[in-house]
Amino acid sequence: MKYPLQWQFTRRAPRLRLAENTPAVLRSSDGRQVPGKLQVVSVTGGLLSLPKTLLPGAQVKLLFIVGSGSIFGGAEMLNPVSITQQPFRFNSLYHDDRVRLQSAIRSSIDQNPSDSRRVWPR
Repeated sequence: MKYPLQWQFTRRAPRLRLAENTPAVLRSSDGRQVPGKLQVVSVTGGLLSLPKTLLPGAQVKLLFIVGSGSIFGGAEMLNPVSITQQPFRFNSLYHDDRVRLQSAIRSSIDQNPSDSRRVWPR
């Protein structure tokens, strides 16, 4: 079942900075697909490297694969931070996708407790 995400976090969700290139595909409402690379991810959103940024507020479907499986969710594109980097916010994730994403983040943190790629909540 698909649930809208609730923004009830009092502090930032743990983030994972990905060391390797993690391919991602964005699909816009008009069916256009844009390839990208996922750089940072959390259960609330992340940062993508794109050939060309999208308009802030654009609603997309986002697909990428982490160690625990594929993640597919709805996302809103936020203001770009450079000409090729753009953050996004998940606005919907299936329960199973959210669990897989949480598992991948937790697993990476557990395996590499002193890893500098980890981005802790501020």
